[in-house]
Amino acid sequence: MSRRLASVTLDNLDDLPRRCRRCVFWELDPVARTRAEEAGDTEFEKEAWVSATLLEWGSCGKLVYVDGVPAGYVMFAPPAYVPRSVAFPTSPVSADAVLLMTGHILPEFTGMGLGRMLVQGVAKDLIRRGVKAAEAFGDRNWEAPACVLPADYLLSVGFKTVRPHPRYPRLRLELKTAVSWREDVEVALERLLQSMSPEGALRPV
Repeated sequence: MSRRLASVTLDNLDDLPRRCRRCVFWELDPVARTRAEEAGDTEFEKEAWVSATLLEWGSCGKLVYVDGVPAGYVMFAPPAYVPRSVAFPTSPVSADAVLLMTGHILPEFTGMGLGRMLVQGVAKDLIRRGVKAAEAFGDRNWEAPACVLPADYLLSVGFKTVRPHPRYPRLRLELKTAVSWREDVEVALERLLQSMSPEGALRPV
């Protein structure tokens, strides 16, 4: 069984799960997202966002393949590239942090260490860029799979609340050194990826 990690590019964008390929929850602000959905242009907008982010910042996602079949992914970017982030009441994301947007391991591939493999790839990118922290918005009222991750789970894997809110706190995980990245963050994000249900990271809120 072969496993391969690849950065998300325009060439392999269609290897994202179909629902995620069409989803622009994080990539557009709420008004622009509504317009794109009404016009049926979400796939185009997703491609445009990935293209611009790749050109200006670099890798913004990772895909993992098992025997050539897409098995999971993770998406991430600085807050300046994530318009939806400013719509949250606890925004803005800290300027020194990268936002963990979404991620998922397909259910038939869980338990194979793919989450760790994905996060190792993310860690290498972020360490090279001198990133100091990862941040995420949590949902305190999380009941069903959605793009906003459950706050309780983020807290349980090491994130700390930096701006409280009754519904959408902002949480942060310090990346003190490359060693702490590899020992703490990889484990935490692997658990997060594998905890999601099949549509956990793919359904717009």
